[in-house]
Amino acid sequence: MEVIYKPIGVIHSPFHSLEEMPIQPTSDASKPGIVEIYPEYFDGLKDLEGFSHIYLLYHFHKIHQSRLLVTPFLDKEPRGIFSTRAPSRPNSIGLSLVRIVRIENNLIHVAQVDILDETPLLDIKPYVPDFESVHNVRVGWLEQAKGQISTKKSDGRFNQVLS
Repeated sequence: MEVIYKPIGVIHSPFHSLEEMPIQPTSDASKPGIVEIYPEYFDGLKDLEGFSHIYLLYHFHKIHQSRLLVTPFLDKEPRGIFSTRAPSRPNSIGLSLVRIVRIENNLIHVAQVDILDETPLLDIKPYVPDFESVHNVRVGWLEQAKGQISTKKSDGRFNQVLS
């Protein structure tokens, strides 16, 4: 089965290289950005202004490799890709939770972007605490990395092309 997605927009950010990007939206290095929705999807923005946060699902358009074992940014040991948020995935789909600042026509101004400029947007979903809130959370190997996320930036480890 082949699955094909068509972008619904593009994400604009101040990050033009992987090396300057934060690794998560909660980082001190995250910045404001603009999510541009293509005209044919504009009606889908109706009622979004009532939400404070949204999930952005996007395509890692600068990642040209897929690995099942990766050494994540917050660790020195190889980990299974599905236990990380590393971009080198079998399907190059990214996920970020961002705060809506304002919506102007087809532009969603957001805070806390950790996304490369000109990234193709696949979907938007509202953040709903009653849907997302969980208790007794375990974070596996990331337990040892608590407190490091705010200062960590991306590097070149995931932008190499496989031969």
